[in-house]
Amino acid sequence: MTQPTHWLRRGIAALASSVLMLSFTAVHAAAPQIKTQAPGFYRMMLGDFEVTALFDGTIDLEVKKLLTNTTQAQVGKLLDRSFKKELVPTSVNSYLINTGSKLVLIDTGAGSLFGPTLGNLRNNLLASGYKPEQVDDVFITHMHGDHVGGLIVDGKLAFPNATIHAGQEDADFWLSKANLEKATPEMKGFFQGAQASLNPYVEAGKFKPLTGAAADLVPGIKAVAAHGHTPGHNTYVVESKGQKLVLWGDLMHVASVQFVQPQVTISFDVDSKTAAAERKKAYADAAKGRYLVAGAHLPFPGLGRIRAEGSGYAWVPVDYQQVR
Repeated sequence: MTQPTHWLRRGIAALASSVLMLSFTAVHAAAPQIKTQAPGFYRMMLGDFEVTALFDGTIDLEVKKLLTNTTQAQVGKLLDRSFKKELVPTSVNSYLINTGSKLVLIDTGAGSLFGPTLGNLRNNLLASGYKPEQVDDVFITHMHGDHVGGLIVDGKLAFPNATIHAGQEDADFWLSKANLEKATPEMKGFFQGAQASLNPYVEAGKFKPLTGAAADLVPGIKAVAAHGHTPGHNTYVVESKGQKLVLWGDLMHVASVQFVQPQVTISFDVDSKTAAAERKKAYADAAKGRYLVAGAHLPFPGLGRIRAEGSGYAWVPVDYQQVR
C-alpha cells in the first residue's frame, strides 16, 4: 500500500483536530452548574468513641448589632481582618457520640423553627449512616430554638426511643407558661420554640432534667454547668482512653471576634457578665489542657483546639482526615 501524500496527512490531522475541538466544546457547554453541597457530616475517633459532627445549616447574623460589651467599629475591624462582611454566615452544629454501648446526640439543630437555611440535621444524620430511632439519649446544652428545634418533626417525636436531658434551671425558665406570658415580644419566640420542642417529651415521660454536679451521664460523658448564656446552659465533657473533647454549646458565637476579645458578649445572653466569665474560664482551660473542643456555632465541623495568643486566643481547626 502506498503512503498517504503530504497534503492528505495534513488534511486528516486537521479534520481530527476539528472534531476533537468540537467534542470538547459541546461537552463543556452542556455541563450545568450543580450548586449542591456534599452531605454535612464529619467523623473522627476519640479513643474508643466515634464522634460524628452533624451540620444543621447556616444562618446569617448581623453581628455588629448583636455583639455587646464592644463597639461596632471594633467588631468591624475584626470582621474585616477575617474577610467577613456585615452578615456573617454562622454554622449550627450538633454532635453524635457512639460510645460502643450508647448512641448520644448533643443538641438537635433548629428543625423548622428558623427557616429554610437550617433544619438539615435529620437528613445529615441519615446520610452519616445512623437513624433517629437508634439514638438512646439526647443531651441539650440549652433550650434555644437552634438547639432544640430538631426534637420535633411534623409534630412527632424525632427521636422516639431517646431520653432528653437538659439543665433543670433551663427547664424551669424556658418551659414556664408564666415566663412566656410576661416575656417581651422579642423573647416570646424563644419560649415558644422551647416549649413546642420539649413539652411533647415531657408529656411522654421522656424528659429527665439535670441537676447539680452530674456524674457520668453515660460512661465517658458528663455535664458541666456553664450558666450565663441561659440559666441552665451546660457543656459536655467526653473522654475515652485519655483523649478529651469538650462540647461548648453556646459559650461563644463569633470566632473572628470572640477568640481575639473573649470579653465580647452577645445580646442572646440571659446573663452576659456570667457568660463572659464562663467563656474566659473555658478558653484558659482548653488552651492549657490542649484538648479538643467543639462549638455549636464555629465553622463546620466546629472541632479543633485553641492556643493563647497575646491577650486573646487563636482557633486551630482539626485537619480533615480519614477515620482511624
